[in-house]
Amino acid sequence: MKIFSSKDIKDLDAATCEAQGIDSLTLMERAANAVVKEIRTRKILPNRRIVVFAGPGNNGGDALAVARILAEQGYGNIEVYLFNVRGQLSEECEAQKQKLIESEGKVNFNEITRSFVPPHLSDTDIIIDGLFGVGLRDPLTEGFAAVARLINESGAYVISIDIPSGLAGEWNSNFLFHNMVHANLTLTFQFPKLSFFFNEHADIIGDLVVLDIGLDRKALKRMNSEWLLIEGRTIYKLLRPRNPFSAKRDYGSVMIFAGSLGMMGAAVMSARAALKCGAGLVTVHAPRTGLTILQTAVPEAMFEPDRNERVVSDMSLHHTHQAVAVGPGLGTNDLTVNALESLLKTCKSPLVLDADALNCIVKRPSLLTMLPPRTIITPHIGEFDRLFGDQPSSEQRLKKAIEVAKLYEIIIVLKSHYTMIVRPNGNQIVYFNSTGNAGMATAGAGDVLTGVIAGFLAQGIQPENAAALGVFIHGRAGDIASEEIGEYGVIASDISDRLGRAIKDVVERKI
Repeated sequence: MKIFSSKDIKDLDAATCEAQGIDSLTLMERAANAVVKEIRTRKILPNRRIVVFAGPGNNGGDALAVARILAEQGYGNIEVYLFNVRGQLSEECEAQKQKLIESEGKVNFNEITRSFVPPHLSDTDIIIDGLFGVGLRDPLTEGFAAVARLINESGAYVISIDIPSGLAGEWNSNFLFHNMVHANLTLTFQFPKLSFFFNEHADIIGDLVVLDIGLDRKALKRMNSEWLLIEGRTIYKLLRPRNPFSAKRDYGSVMIFAGSLGMMGAAVMSARAALKCGAGLVTVHAPRTGLTILQTAVPEAMFEPDRNERVVSDMSLHHTHQAVAVGPGLGTNDLTVNALESLLKTCKSPLVLDADALNCIVKRPSLLTMLPPRTIITPHIGEFDRLFGDQPSSEQRLKKAIEVAKLYEIIIVLKSHYTMIVRPNGNQIVYFNSTGNAGMATAGAGDVLTGVIAGFLAQGIQPENAAALGVFIHGRAGDIASEEIGEYGVIASDISDRLGRAIKDVVERKI
């Protein structure tokens, strides 16, 4: 699913009206009916007090239309506050105002042109927020900021139309969170907005429902976007059908440099994950202390002992491998850092660097310049900031990731609730993952992801696609585990054990 900018959304609305032979007011009615339908599924009783706050633009027009339709459908305790302090409503908002005034539904309508006497709000009320939509360019200030704070302090259940008022559709680095409406439920149109994917906005958006309002499919397909939400239908064709006459070497060889004394579990989880997602051969190079652990826990994998008993001190490649993964449980001993430097200078295979491989680079930043083009790195927030400097927000972190991905020509898998895959070039630079859950916030989940991505690389999938596919499958496996066990009980091996089923779900188009 493409994620469009606020400007693109306006163009898509216009393209839809032209293609379908409708006017913008008809499209607004369609959106309002979708909102009302979703509200009715929430089983809000018709006698419940509903307070609607509408702004002077098209988001306000949406809110007025919602109020009218609810009243026409039997909701009898609706108050509407339309803010027209500048005496200038959008054409569609003005039309919706007249339709509301002329409707037969019972609505207490108030148009605010000067001073505003706030209504008393309570925690039993439903508030519908239609003050400002995605066209907002500047932070809310003065009167509108006060209205947002009034809504937030009321304790009422807040439903925002399309986007919480005060939150911009894309970047919000200079916006104040306390001057934004904090929604319990956001009903957005057709696709999520970019700002919805940042951690710090979660409490502002609340629960999110995407409503299909029938925007023109050809226009959606034709228009480019730098951002994409990964879904099953996006990536299923990356999984190639298996030839019944194939052999294990047809599915690639993975070399994993991982493990150190006391951290062999990370190597185990990466190796199992690479095998579980279809790699033909997996070899683990680890300290000698890991021999019994690896060959007992993952007998399907081969073990290559390092000359050192406790740490990895050599990352020489003695055979051809279709993918090389480095980092899980590796430690940051100087011997290990030296070995990583030698590998980066000589490796010709696609590379995945995670965990302590990244921490080794932090110890020796010059290694960043040695990363082969299209190397995949998979940092969590802390690892990213150690590598590239502290970032004040996830929004700023994404901007930095875009910058350094281009600078070093690497692929960055920035792990979070919506894991972001940042590519160094192309029309769609950032992919957001749609799978995964809070149960995956557990030790070893990242080690599993490293193995998954390496396993797909080994099967000949291009690095950009292997990263996206790996993240999606990993998250889907975590979702299956959470459904079966519950979020509190999921551990990393539960995710690994369900990789096969996750792949099957994608291949069979079940998600």
